[in-house]
Amino acid sequence: MNDNPAASPRSFGRQHVKREVCVTVAVWIAAASVIGVLIWILVDIAVRGFAEINLEFLTNDVQNAGRAGGIGPIIVSTGLILLVCLVVSLPLSFGTAIALTERVGQETWFARNVRRSLDVLAGVPSIVFGLFGNAFFAITLGMGYSILSGGLTLACMVLPILIRTTEQAIRAVPAEYRYAAAALGMKRTSILFRVVLPVAMPALAAGVVLSIGRALAETAALIFTSGYVARTPGSLFDSGRSLSVHIYDLAMNVPGGGSRAYATACVLVVMLLLINAVTALLLRFAGLQNRGVAGGSL
Repeated sequence: MNDNPAASPRSFGRQHVKREVCVTVAVWIAAASVIGVLIWILVDIAVRGFAEINLEFLTNDVQNAGRAGGIGPIIVSTGLILLVCLVVSLPLSFGTAIALTERVGQETWFARNVRRSLDVLAGVPSIVFGLFGNAFFAITLGMGYSILSGGLTLACMVLPILIRTTEQAIRAVPAEYRYAAAALGMKRTSILFRVVLPVAMPALAAGVVLSIGRALAETAALIFTSGYVARTPGSLFDSGRSLSVHIYDLAMNVPGGGSRAYATACVLVVMLLLINAVTALLLRFAGLQNRGVAGGSL
């Protein structure tokens, strides 16, 4: 007979409850800490920079090394760099992910080595991509410091993230969906585009937004490729300064540029929030459309 009260079922139950409470409290503290730090950063940026933001700041040219004027050309350059990045990276990433999931065996030697290479590339520092972009796009291909060089370099940076997130999103679609579509006589390509990709769309959009966030926030790679020029580019072969590079320049190289750096950072954060909001609305609309089509077909 066991006379140890600590070994009784009631004692074990109390210990289990205590552990559950401790784990719950620790999780809530961790979550609150992360949210608190995020709110602190956003509030600090808004308080220091929001007073500088007005229509003239968003549309005028840079003056006095950024201490005066606005960031109109900077916004244009950032948009063009991001556009080049997405135009190049989205088709390549989606095509590669579809090939890895639908055409190549998951456990083949080729697929394993491609995934391993992508994981390695995803961890490469951005300055290494910048040096590669400078050597290959700017010098070897003769593009110089330009919007095109910067956009192509960012495309190389976000490709590993986009390919892996797209692949995981497609693999997460239940196999029963494919079997049901095949039983209805749908071809493999139709199953992919009419069944698999619509179901995977939320995860695909999350990967795209993550890639856009990394591209917009990138500084080191663009210093070596797109350059420092703070005027409106006339073409993709002109040099252009991104918002992140402008923030770095104001904070590190321009005495008295701190308030303008915070204002530019505030604009960058708002752009990221707007992109996330628009993506969420588009996904919601797409979901309603898909439900409507499904309801009409019944």
